Amino acid sequence: MRAYEGRRVAVYGLGRSGITAACALTAGGAVVSAWDENAEARKKAEAAGVTLDDPQRRDWGDVAALVLSPGIPLTHPAPHRVVELAHGVGAPVIGDVELFALALDALPAQERPKVAAITGTNGKSTTTALLGHILKSAGRDARVGGNIGDAVLGLAPPQRGAIYVLELSSYQLDLTFSLRCDAAALLNIAADHLDRHGGMEGYVAAKTRIFDNQASGDAAVIGVDDPYAQAVCTRLMAANSRRVIPVSARKVLGRGVYAIGGALYDALDGAQSKALTLAEAPALPGRHNAQNIACAYAMAAALGVAGRTAAEAIRSFPGLPHRLELAGREGPVRFINDSKATNADAAAQALACYDDIYWIAGGLPKSGGIASLSGFFPRIARAYLIGHAAKDFAKTLNGKADHVIAGDLETAFGMAANDALREGRRAPVVLLSPACASFDQFRDFEHRGDVFRALARTRAAAAAEGAA
Repeated sequence: MRAYEGRRVAVYGLGRSGITAACALTAGGAVVSAWDENAEARKKAEAAGVTLDDPQRRDWGDVAALVLSPGIPLTHPAPHRVVELAHGVGAPVIGDVELFALALDALPAQERPKVAAITGTNGKSTTTALLGHILKSAGRDARVGGNIGDAVLGLAPPQRGAIYVLELSSYQLDLTFSLRCDAAALLNIAADHLDRHGGMEGYVAAKTRIFDNQASGDAAVIGVDDPYAQAVCTRLMAANSRRVIPVSARKVLGRGVYAIGGALYDALDGAQSKALTLAEAPALPGRHNAQNIACAYAMAAALGVAGRTAAEAIRSFPGLPHRLELAGREGPVRFINDSKATNADAAAQALACYDDIYWIAGGLPKSGGIASLSGFFPRIARAYLIGHAAKDFAKTLNGKADHVIAGDLETAFGMAANDALREGRRAPVVLLSPACASFDQFRDFEHRGDVFRALARTRAAAAAEGAA
């Protein structure tokens, strides 16, 4: 990463993106001042070869840029002190994705790889992984990363013919200015991270930055099933500055890709044809995954993959951990790990997939709680509430759905599994779909899901041993 060769760059926040940014900058001749407030993170960075130097304790007169971890406050609720220091000397505040974009800009046009980027409130990880799977199945050199898997600067170096398939969060997009996406997707927009962006307007603005810098030959794939994303689609169509492909899992489209009535339809050229029966993709249940499938199919088409090839790859997609993942079985009971559902909108997508639900919910609550899920309460056999949100969730469920405050995940799992076995419903599902962040009891949603999966596998193994 040579854009800052010979100049000093502050790197603040040493998670996986910060560490790879510091290493790439150092390899490209920059002088790096790297730091993290967390001692364990600093230890990992040192082990990766990063030299530590706290930029808050040095003169900023020679700092050319600040590379900020996406999780550190940029503008709201207030800028972090290092952001203010950067502003004080006129240094741009950027992220690792911007460094990646600058590296691509330095390449001759004929050597530049393609970039396919996906954002949205929900579904972006699944769609990113699915698009990567389709491209690899089609024989393309697809490198998948960003907000999923490897940080973008930890992927293989750019070369002609490669396609970078990137999941980008609103936090990352807030720190990105130069990225041009050959194909960019906005799945959906629902209220989330509003404290970080100062409200819905700021959140929508961050999401739509994924379309900045696109040229006339590029594609914008946009879900049109919510009013915010629909408005973005309408605006970009009116601008007529790139190819806009609408996708839907709720309605028939005259042009685009849509999923309805259990099937995926290709109307990219106006003529509608059935591309796939959705039941043929068992790892992708539910309407929300129908939208993910439609988006990935449209993105693949924009990148030159034939519809038949894309459909075959969708059928073989194995799914992602922590997203409606089948973690185990005990008799008729399925244990479903949907730990990635960190808000009510994501939990709604899981609740819509099942009928006899023993629901484990709670954690660190987000604004709005679970009142928006009331339409799914009749599907809930019983709710098992954990974490800080338990009491508030119980108030919402009072008189509407049976529930118990379990406190922690292990207790909730045991209670739910026992009840599901004992009550003899037709298709019982113990579903972890918390509608909350995990940080009150776990490191992150992956840790929460890993604990659930371990509990499910232990229980399934014990049942199998007992049956033997």
